[in-house]
Amino acid sequence: MQVRASQVYVTMMFMVSLANATMFTTYAVYFITMLGLNPLQLLIVGTVLEMTAFVFEGITGVVADTYSRRRSVIIGMFVLGSGFVLGGNVQWLAQGSLLIPMFAWLLFSEFVKGVGYTFLSGANTAWIVDEVGEDKVGALFLRAKRFSLLGTLIGIAASVGLYSFASNLPYMVGGFLYLGLGFFLILCMRETNFVRPARTGDTSHFQEMKKTWLSGAKVIRRHPVLLAILVVTIFSGAASEGYDRLWEAHLIADIGFPADIPLSMAIWFGMISVLSTFVSLFAVQLAEKRLDMSKERVVLVGMFVLTGLRIVGLLAFAFAPTFVWALCALLAIGVIKSLEEPMYDTWLNMNIDSSVRATVLSMMSQSNALGQSGGGPLVGWVGNRLSVRASLVVAAALLSPILIVFGRVLRKKNG
Repeated sequence: MQVRASQVYVTMMFMVSLANATMFTTYAVYFITMLGLNPLQLLIVGTVLEMTAFVFEGITGVVADTYSRRRSVIIGMFVLGSGFVLGGNVQWLAQGSLLIPMFAWLLFSEFVKGVGYTFLSGANTAWIVDEVGEDKVGALFLRAKRFSLLGTLIGIAASVGLYSFASNLPYMVGGFLYLGLGFFLILCMRETNFVRPARTGDTSHFQEMKKTWLSGAKVIRRHPVLLAILVVTIFSGAASEGYDRLWEAHLIADIGFPADIPLSMAIWFGMISVLSTFVSLFAVQLAEKRLDMSKERVVLVGMFVLTGLRIVGLLAFAFAPTFVWALCALLAIGVIKSLEEPMYDTWLNMNIDSSVRATVLSMMSQSNALGQSGGGPLVGWVGNRLSVRASLVVAAALLSPILIVFGRVLRKKNG
């Protein structure tokens, strides 16, 4: 029996979240305590990933729009899985090849992951929007987010359990989950509404891809809303890189865990992730019932409010005097990010033509990578010169221009 596209998409989001939670719940303990990375090295790792994405995003997005979104997604799953498995074996690889240090192997694994992400980003969203339609995709994004949070819950438990056997085991298992998902998509993913651009004359593959890329660039240049989204994406990427890479370090080094509760750091991070996921799951279910995601104004107002709240949450976490204060700020930020993601995807896809959807989405991911590549080293430098707390304040400041952009877009919509 053929599986519906919406079911495949929800399954894909569930499995991706399961794999990511399995890896990333305890990855900070693995990177900081086992691999011995300092704050600057943590940001360098992220910068290599984002620079790779920046370089390859345009190419892979054009491939998806020119040849096949399905093919691009499946390739991405296999490349990503290989990168994660590689990242979980860097200690052994360094021992087996004395000329190449462990950090170099880690950076190479980030490069492989970056290439994999570019094949996946844009293509999976472009595929499902074409399959179900723009009017229905907003509700589907919220539903997929709900199931992805369930996958996160299972992945958190798996991560803590696997970490108790070996610190690198969650990374390896997460990578194998991506590889398994690739095989699932080969069997179940269908592409029925994608129309491959007609070739003109004896044009080469390179010329076809160039034509698609130029079409996507023209779409962005001619639409003020897409230019606004581009600005939002750059600053959001710059802010998120600092927070995503350093919040665990801030919790470990500056705040600390309650001394009267004798739990390992892996268990603490697992408990924080579980709490954040439960609260986010409740918030997403509420939004799914109350918000009409087919109306652009609803989405815009929601993102404006959430961005303001994220700035407040980041500052609250940066200056948290106690663990309980920091935990409340983390939970709030987790809820905000869970709601922002489907809203952003909905808003973006409301303003893109189907023929260049994957290309434009990849360009947006490229701008996100540019923001993270530029903002990451800046935030890391501040952390090394001053403190991780100061880095988080800079990350909050980088979000402030987004409020101005949303304000202007809303005024134009009202006018």
